[in-house]
Amino acid sequence: MAEDKSNAEAYWRANLRLIAGCLVVWAAVSYGCAILLRPLLSGIPVGGTDLGFWFAQQGSILTFIGLIFFYAWKMNQLDKKFGLGE
Repeated sequence: MAEDKSNAEAYWRANLRLIAGCLVVWAAVSYGCAILLRPLLSGIPVGGTDLGFWFAQQGSILTFIGLIFFYAWKMNQLDKKFGLGE
């Protein structure tokens, strides 16, 4: 019983660490690149517009979609590691 509880706690800690990491990346790209760093990125052309505008319009969305796939992949690895795989 105690081993199951410690295994569940370790699984939950790993899950929360993964979620926190994904949120940090998402916030850094969405808020950092699109808002805070926009003046620095404005001189770099990407697809006919500047890089700061691109991050605000498309880059943050593409990063979010990438994070969804990354999270699913890492959760499958965590599930297998803790014996919870399908």
